[in-house]
Amino acid sequence: MKNPEAQQDVSVSQGIRIMFYMMKPNETSFRTLEEVPDYVKKATPFFISLMLLELAVSWIRKGKPPGRVDDSLTSMSAGILSRLPRLFSRSIELTSYVYIWENYRLIGLPWDSPWTWYLTFLAVDFGYYWFHRMAHEVNIMWAGHQTHHSSEDYNLSTALRQSVFQVYTSWIFYSPLALFIPPSVYAVHLQFNLLYQFWIHTEVIGNLGPLELILNTPSHHRVHHGRNRYCIDKNYAGTLIIWDRIFGTFEAESEKVVYGLTHPINTFEPFKVQFHYLIYIWTTFWATPGFFNKFSVIFKGPGWSPGKPRLGLSEDIPEVTGKEVPFSSLASQLIKIYAVVQFALLLAFYEDTFADKAALSQVTLLLRVCFILLTLTSIGLLLDQRPKAALVETLRCLVFLTLWRFGHLKPFIPSLSLAFEL
Repeated sequence: MKNPEAQQDVSVSQGIRIMFYMMKPNETSFRTLEEVPDYVKKATPFFISLMLLELAVSWIRKGKPPGRVDDSLTSMSAGILSRLPRLFSRSIELTSYVYIWENYRLIGLPWDSPWTWYLTFLAVDFGYYWFHRMAHEVNIMWAGHQTHHSSEDYNLSTALRQSVFQVYTSWIFYSPLALFIPPSVYAVHLQFNLLYQFWIHTEVIGNLGPLELILNTPSHHRVHHGRNRYCIDKNYAGTLIIWDRIFGTFEAESEKVVYGLTHPINTFEPFKVQFHYLIYIWTTFWATPGFFNKFSVIFKGPGWSPGKPRLGLSEDIPEVTGKEVPFSSLASQLIKIYAVVQFALLLAFYEDTFADKAALSQVTLLLRVCFILLTLTSIGLLLDQRPKAALVETLRCLVFLTLWRFGHLKPFIPSLSLAFEL
């Protein structure tokens, strides 16, 4: 084992291999949970680098970018929202796991054994398959997961479109592992399984030949994100596609995939993207007669209604023609450029907040999170061209100046301090 402090650093070579689950057991085995690096946080430069590479390849091949500015900003905004709770507490996926490990474990496999490492790789991927499948088949879980499917583009930024509250159900499917697998080993693979799924969200990579038989690939995952009837409830894999082949949920890519929800939500407002389906469940619950029917609204599939099978009827899914036009912002190019600039500044501020969270007071952290939420909301309203967008953006600028004045944030360019003071 290397020195724990040294292991917190991730080299460029390791960073690239992390994104493709190509790390070795002896590089990523840790005695304690505290020694495990935050690989997801350290992967940010690699997210950006791969997105720029995808942009270049798409431009060279097709003469156009792989997606739209408005959709990409919304996806990255969702990614930021999903990570904000980590500023205040450890993920429930880890908290619940540690509790079970400390109180109910049956045996403790050795943390430094390659056999434990590879077993955990398979076990976490198996758990992810069933969590992901239930997230499509149980309505209340779909309320969280639908956020990830709401993009009508399919590119690397789509991978970042994550739900705020999906983790509050996913932990259940990993809990049995805590009976025998050390938390430090689990924490590594939980992150690697997530990071692997980043690169498969792209259209610039075609069929990968024999690898398609074993691995989850861009081709397989494009099917999963489709709203074509043949795509619905298929290819739940995280890293290995073998689970879909074993349990009968595999579907190969055939006709052109049309992406997004079967009923598009047509908005770039981040909170609506996250929570609109919860509101739908709430209204449907009260409008549906009978106790068991109300129970079914929550725990049966998203397509269920009284008199239908648990997962609904395939004929209820709208047909796609391949000529569907994704919802786009009506904002001017100038406003879109402004939104991009403000988002870039926010991203730097977000990274700075995570880097300094140990030195910041709880009040400062809370105020910073509120400012991040306000900024993401304002960008969404500007892209949606909502009537109150200008008012909210003015308020956001005033909040920024107020927080700076009282020392809760700082300008990234020190020479601007005088301008802010004036």
